Amino acid sequence: MASKNVLTFNEVNFESEVLKSDVPVLVDFTATWCGPCKALAPIVDKVADEFEGKVRVGKLDIDESPNLAAKYAVRSVPTVMVFKGGVKIGQHVGLTNRDKLVQLLGV
Repeated sequence: MASKNVLTFNEVNFESEVLKSDVPVLVDFTATWCGPCKALAPIVDKVADEFEGKVRVGKLDIDESPNLAAKYAVRSVPTVMVFKGGVKIGQHVGLTNRDKLVQLLGV
């Protein structure tokens, strides 16, 4: 079951929810057909719950938001990016663990 702390990002809300956020934002670029994405989901949920209020965490479906996937050169999923102050400050491609996500967030 997905965490209530994991937001859904898309082309409509990306600027307001991610780029204009006053806290760091972890964006999980994902796809429904992606096996490793499904394996990463509970890890993303855990980070969202653990750092609630300190960071924003959300998923962006590359099939539903292809322009954003292209803009940020997402060539493989899962790709996790961290944004702070409207700027991408970190990225990891592929399945990873909680510690790597926390390291990317810098919290």
